[in-house]
Amino acid sequence: MKDNQYSTKYALIYTGLIAAILLTPLFFYFIYMKNIYSIQNELFLKEKSLLVIKAMQEYNQNDEYFEYPRFKTFQSGLYDEKFQPIFTLIDSKINYFKDGYHLDGDSAYLIVKLPKDRYFGAKYLILKNKISFAVVYEKVLLILFSVVIFVFVLSLLFLKMFAKPFQKMNKQLDNFIKDSMHEINTPLSIINVNIDLYNRKNEKNKYMQRMKAATKVLSNIYNDMDYLIKHERLDYEKKKINFSLFVKERIEYFAEVASMKNIIINASIEECGILYMNDKQLQRLVDNNISNAIKYSYENSEIDIALYKKDGRCHLSFKDYGVGIEKTKKIFSRYYRENISKGGFGIGLNIVKSIIVQENIELIIESKLHEGSHFLYIFPE
Repeated sequence: MKDNQYSTKYALIYTGLIAAILLTPLFFYFIYMKNIYSIQNELFLKEKSLLVIKAMQEYNQNDEYFEYPRFKTFQSGLYDEKFQPIFTLIDSKINYFKDGYHLDGDSAYLIVKLPKDRYFGAKYLILKNKISFAVVYEKVLLILFSVVIFVFVLSLLFLKMFAKPFQKMNKQLDNFIKDSMHEINTPLSIINVNIDLYNRKNEKNKYMQRMKAATKVLSNIYNDMDYLIKHERLDYEKKKINFSLFVKERIEYFAEVASMKNIIINASIEECGILYMNDKQLQRLVDNNISNAIKYSYENSEIDIALYKKDGRCHLSFKDYGVGIEKTKKIFSRYYRENISKGGFGIGLNIVKSIIVQENIELIIESKLHEGSHFLYIFPE
């Protein structure tokens, strides 16, 4: 994962956690603000009720008629003891029959009890207006949005700042590994060439065979590390591959490695047509499985490798009769090694996993301790 992606990812995670933590106090703040807003509205209606009562008190009995006060911000009306309207400007049904302040959806009611037989025979003065909490919602969302943006930007800056020494260290480590890989590849190639030249001029002997097998094991480790370093930066172009011929060549390549432990490779390679895949990725898949089968097999045992077509799909099988696997789900984790005594870096199967996921290759694993393991790869049609 690139450094920027790493920083952004964890800044988002951290921001999400902070936002989740803030939700509880923000919720209580929202409830508090709603109550404050509702109290303010109640005080507003009480203030207006006094204006209506004052207007009625100032009414002179000698006047021809009483002009009931009208307001744009609220509606009001006079009601008798049974809450039947004497005169009202309220155009909706009232569901409350008790004096005090009430909320009904987006409507607010204030019911004021009046002195008996004083104001046109009315028992209650009711005021109603629309109440909206949009302002409260806006404030809460604005606070949340501001905090989230602030925390995200701050997290991003801090993560990048704290990551700089590690980025520098990783870059130096990458350069060191690349240089080391180059330095390893050159003598390895020289050893291989000279062993081949020696074998052509002289009779083969077991010491040279062991040296050749050891260089092949070392080459496989080198190829894994090289792929691990480059695979995120390179675009692996696919090509047409004769699948059967490819597998046969890789089995032949590892024959000397198997002979070091007196292991016989039983190969059953049927024609499986043309595979459209990158050859380096296919080589990593095949080589790591053959190498592991040899590594974890007992001496003087056998390995079964089969390639066949079934239901229109190519099946590639690797079966050994060795130590077996205890935790099959963990073996694909990078640097995980179930048996440390067998050596290796724990990267081979991690590479294989990334390739089969990318290529939609199905994998079935069967394994029993001290009896062996079976890896079956089913390629897409």
